Amino acid sequence: MDDNTIDSLRQALEHSPGNIPLKHLIAETLLALNRLDEAESEYKSLLKTANDVKSKVGLAKVYFKKASYSACNVILEEVIENGTHDVEVFTLYAKGLLKENSPSKAMDAYKKALTIDPKYFDEELDNQLRSRGTQDIQYAEEEEDDNRFLQKPNVNFSDVGGMDAVKKEIELKIIKPLLHPELYKAYGKKIGGGILLYGPPGCGKTFIAKATAGQVDAKFISVSLNDILDMWIGNSEKNLHEIFELARNNTPCVLFIDEIDALGASRSDMKQSAGRHLINQFLQELDGIDHTNEGVLVIGATNTPWSLDPAFRRPGRFDRIVFVPPPDASTRESILRLKLNNKPTGTIDLQNIAKKAEHYSGADIDAIIDIAIEQKLEASFIDGIPKPLETQDLINALKKHKPSTQEWFSTAKNFAMFANDSGLYDDILNYLRIKK
Repeated sequence: MDDNTIDSLRQALEHSPGNIPLKHLIAETLLALNRLDEAESEYKSLLKTANDVKSKVGLAKVYFKKASYSACNVILEEVIENGTHDVEVFTLYAKGLLKENSPSKAMDAYKKALTIDPKYFDEELDNQLRSRGTQDIQYAEEEEDDNRFLQKPNVNFSDVGGMDAVKKEIELKIIKPLLHPELYKAYGKKIGGGILLYGPPGCGKTFIAKATAGQVDAKFISVSLNDILDMWIGNSEKNLHEIFELARNNTPCVLFIDEIDALGASRSDMKQSAGRHLINQFLQELDGIDHTNEGVLVIGATNTPWSLDPAFRRPGRFDRIVFVPPPDASTRESILRLKLNNKPTGTIDLQNIAKKAEHYSGADIDAIIDIAIEQKLEASFIDGIPKPLETQDLINALKKHKPSTQEWFSTAKNFAMFANDSGLYDDILNYLRIKK
């Protein structure tokens, strides 16, 4: 639009002086052209005749552009007090409050906008408020520890069937340093660090982490995505910091973070700065820049290690990446025996079933037992007498439930074959018996 457009609109207004929508169009056009004094005059004229919310918000925009932030905010406060669900109003109000150096009130206004529309995102506000939010994290350490995440595990490696390679890696990285701290200190090595467990879902990553804490008689903290993420600006970083502080205050401690790919996704894939700030906070916590991580043993678990930001694999962070495969035949047999304990059973050939359950995860084995039980329950309803599970019942259940790990391996194989220059996923190829 240009001057000719304004002239044409004003000529049209001469023929229809009471046309409110046309007056709004003229004021909006002047505002868009940054002819602010004229726009201000038009909006004030509208307020004398119409006195509507649209005119008030338009005048507030004029004042904001003229850097009259106090006047802008006074108008918007009146609009908000009278009741509005306009996201644009709360966004402009938040920006005006920031200009007046009222970040707390600005954050409240932006929160209101996000409540009205959870999908809404304003990059300018997000950047400014989030940076302030993360700066405020340092005060969180003055608060008392939240002990609801702390556990004292009653399981250790003797309760974990198989997983010998995984146990060996964890023993070298975590257990030996705690048992022989003087040797590690002599070489200037810190006690702690990080291990990333990856593999198909349902294969015992959480259990091995818990058993690690039990093996060294350490405290155990298990957190997932829902324990950390928060819709409010800066709160996710604060939650993450407080969890690391809880671990630091209770050393030796194993901090287990599930679904770590969701917290540490590649920053290059992120459109919003919110996720990038959280990843940067995560990296700072792992590095222990402001607080020592001595005695904090971080174990992360993921089903998709290829989605993790490469910065997490830098030495000193998750520098050991361990593949957790589906259980082998002997482990599957142990799982079956454990899961069938205290259930009505006949003579079951556990070895045969374990052999037929190749590629089945621990969760899959749970599923086939449930299927077999459901079939027996139907027969038991007739006379009310529990019918024992037999070998054939479990074999029939195997036919109904295919291993859930197959879908994961079809994806993982592509990364292992074509995105594996560093040899990171060689364990996947070895498991699948594929020569590169």
